[in-house]
Amino acid sequence: MQIYSQDCRTQSGEPFNLRALRGQVLLVVNVASRCGFTPQLGELERLYRRYRDQGFTVLAFPCNQFARQSPETARAFGAFCEREYGVTFPVMEKVRVNGPGAHPLFVMLRRQAPGVLGSTPIKWNFTKFLVGRDGQVIRRFSPRDRMARIVPELERALETPFSA
Repeated sequence: MQIYSQDCRTQSGEPFNLRALRGQVLLVVNVASRCGFTPQLGELERLYRRYRDQGFTVLAFPCNQFARQSPETARAFGAFCEREYGVTFPVMEKVRVNGPGAHPLFVMLRRQAPGVLGSTPIKWNFTKFLVGRDGQVIRRFSPRDRMARIVPELERALETPFSA
């Protein structure tokens, strides 16, 4: 199953057309405002600015499932990202990534790219899923993975031509 079939909403609750991103390389991340990894928002923005003209997009989904580290609304989270980190990539709706109420997008991502020892649950904020131009997950990165570890795989994915 491809990522484009999933229904998503923006931080303001408007429908977001994932199909419009067909042919792009995506980095889908569950994010939080009060986490030790929150400074990665700045790193993600730098990555986005560096590669967006080559067909790359970051999609950030605020999530309050881990130690309640993102209690604000999605819209307030988006304002925080813009103010504190200059974020220009899409900040999406607030979601659950695990459990019975998990957003279908994250259910699909977890199945396509299990974590350590094949476990599917997301363990913490800032788990990242690199998705190829074909809409298939290439790899899951842990919250501890720095952008330098992601870049080589991102660049390989960007070099892969899109075929409809």
